[in-house]
Amino acid sequence: MTPAIETRALQKRFGTHAVLDGVDLRVENGEVFALLGPNGAGKTTLVNILTTLTRPDGGSAQVAGHDVARDAVAVTQCIALTGQAAAVDEVLTARENLVMFGRLSGLSRTSAALRAEELLSRFDLADASDRRVGAFSGGMRRRLDLALSFVVQPQVLFLDEPTTGLDARSRRELWHIIAALAETGTTVFLTTQYLEEADQLADRIAVLHDGRIAALGTSDELKARIGGGSVQLRDAAGALLRELPTDGSVSSVRRAIDELDAAGLDGEIAIHRPTLDDVFLALTDRPRHKEDA
Repeated sequence: MTPAIETRALQKRFGTHAVLDGVDLRVENGEVFALLGPNGAGKTTLVNILTTLTRPDGGSAQVAGHDVARDAVAVTQCIALTGQAAAVDEVLTARENLVMFGRLSGLSRTSAALRAEELLSRFDLADASDRRVGAFSGGMRRRLDLALSFVVQPQVLFLDEPTTGLDARSRRELWHIIAALAETGTTVFLTTQYLEEADQLADRIAVLHDGRIAALGTSDELKARIGGGSVQLRDAAGALLRELPTDGSVSSVRRAIDELDAAGLDGEIAIHRPTLDDVFLALTDRPRHKEDA
């Protein structure tokens, strides 16, 4: 079956700097796929290539079976993109934004109005439907921006750091909406700086570092790469006194605690399991060498 997204040896340079240096990815239909990476890693450049906004310098990329360089029009008909800033008209109301976008997408006046009503309800904007968007909060603008992406439901939805600048409550509300959208069958390609976001939403996660994919897998698979965790001993103020690695088993944890006890150390015991933060730091705190897999 044709994947939703596939890249092979994808390359992009800006001057002498290789932003993408042979990126290989395959995203399946209906999958929520998260791309992580430090600032400047090339996440937005990759999204721009996949959405036909930037041409690659080498390799290939296909979205919904269409080559992004040779068949850009077909790609744009299958996708929607929500960037880091909400692309809404602040003078218009939420309803007017949706109806206008529906008409621009080829819907009749009646169909556009019906679709607007459906999306206002679906994205929890019905009570604010006739307010000017300029008075909306950041979270409401982001929900409207996502609603605009679904006036004509895309096969693939690209979300480039969609929750940047939102407070914790608005971010979590948006997570619920994104998860619900994925359940409709739309493939979601998400870039984010929030590791918890990727952990909560993504079926699989890729880490982009130095222009290449440094790691790829489920959240649990990536965490397993850096070990089973540790037993930590902290003082009353929370400062780390000692840390012993474990494989996560009961016997291993018991041995670590016995070793701390035998050393005559006193404090509070905590079991630390690997997080995506640990994975991210382990993969991106060192330069990539040519021989790295």
